[in-house]
Amino acid sequence: MNSRILYLVLLVVALTSCRTSKKILYLQDVVPNHTEVIHNAREITVQPQDQISIVVSSKDPQLAALFNLVRVQYRAGETDLQSSSRNGEVSGYTLDENGDIDFPVVGKIHVAGMTKSQIAATVKQKLIDGNLVNDPVVTVEFMNLYFSALGEVAHPGKYAITKDQITLLEALSMAGDLTIYGKRFPVSVTREEDGKRVTHWVDLRSKYLFDSPVYYLKQNDVIYVQPNKVRAGQSTINENNVKSVSLWVSIASFLTSLGVLIFK
Repeated sequence: MNSRILYLVLLVVALTSCRTSKKILYLQDVVPNHTEVIHNAREITVQPQDQISIVVSSKDPQLAALFNLVRVQYRAGETDLQSSSRNGEVSGYTLDENGDIDFPVVGKIHVAGMTKSQIAATVKQKLIDGNLVNDPVVTVEFMNLYFSALGEVAHPGKYAITKDQITLLEALSMAGDLTIYGKRFPVSVTREEDGKRVTHWVDLRSKYLFDSPVYYLKQNDVIYVQPNKVRAGQSTINENNVKSVSLWVSIASFLTSLGVLIFK
């Protein structure tokens, strides 16, 4: 009889362990060593009100300097504007409501919807076509692009986007990954685009995550990880006491001991 009870206890523990792993493991249905084609890989494109830096380099530094904005940093007691400029930082271009920037000498350039490399190529071509710089090297970087991670992640907050492309899994890793109390489904990603707001749900446990329109993030996306029942139960003192792990372990131990005594 004792062996039957022990067997039942071990079976319950095993089943509980399996259920728990099904809730927390990522990408459970991915086939190992199976190559899959990547669809809809998407780079970050700039939108109105985004800010970017554009740096032009050339064999003639003085000529290239005409096209580089500089944020002057004044220091106490310093009256030499030129020395202040040498210590300045490159300033940024903010896209207006039409998605344009006002580039020195060239004038208005429409860059909304472009990637960093596309913007660099466009600016370079305009400098060459206008006989302004014969050998320009143009570098473009993001300045104020972010995503936010909220809820049951290790480090909730706002994170800068510096790469041409960022995935949801990369973003979650930047936020320290989900805590053990975070639901793997549904994880929501809220996106604002073209004057509209839409919230997508994704399942981190499934490979179909890769097909989600929010697997590749965009600037201003907000990721929210919901708390599971254990974490939600900790919101009140009474539920916390009832649902605490130590309490259930004590109850299980008591019932096991009682069963052994009864059926001995």
